[in-house]
Amino acid sequence: MDEPEDIRFKSPEPRIHPTAELKSCRLGRYSIVGERVILREVTLGDFSYFERHAEAIYTIIGKFCSIAANTRINALEHPLERLTTHKVSYRPNEYFRYLGVDAGFRQRRQAKAVTIGHDVWIGHGAVVMPGVAIGNGAVVGANAVVTRDVGAYEIVAGIPARVLKLRFAPEISARIERLAWWDWPVAKLADAVPDMQALSIEAFLERWEEA
Repeated sequence: MDEPEDIRFKSPEPRIHPTAELKSCRLGRYSIVGERVILREVTLGDFSYFERHAEAIYTIIGKFCSIAANTRINALEHPLERLTTHKVSYRPNEYFRYLGVDAGFRQRRQAKAVTIGHDVWIGHGAVVMPGVAIGNGAVVGANAVVTRDVGAYEIVAGIPARVLKLRFAPEISARIERLAWWDWPVAKLADAVPDMQALSIEAFLERWEEA
């Protein structure tokens, strides 16, 4: 059943900059795709957004994710085992007639999809390599290169990215996971925003765990 209309809310339709390029994508409510962003076969959850000049392919992104400018998610893999890493071997159609895209190589790329949980922040210029999974609440530092999975609420940075610290103590992270605030109805979310701004994480949980 649809939620009742509330004049506090703006249109939930995704906002896509006219210079963005999207192909075979699914966008959630209130999602935003910024200037010159390129997305191919990407699912973007509710309230998640891409800032300018970002790119992603074969990626599933949860709700309330913040993807900064100049990021690259599921960076292109080249066939190291072939005679050449050049795209002449997997996109020969760009150069020659009667030679098509290498369907097997494309399927190999699709099989290495990136998955990103809810409330993840990907910093400016970060690169996420094929097949990586990033857990809920994680943070990826600016210009990091993520080559392995990132756990929930971990903060990672560097080349290759390594764990710097956790956002919260494990017991607090577990309580946030149980709260699953990213799945709340928009009316409840709007009511909770002032407390997000004013309360400590412990006080917020105490107030809203029973709400």
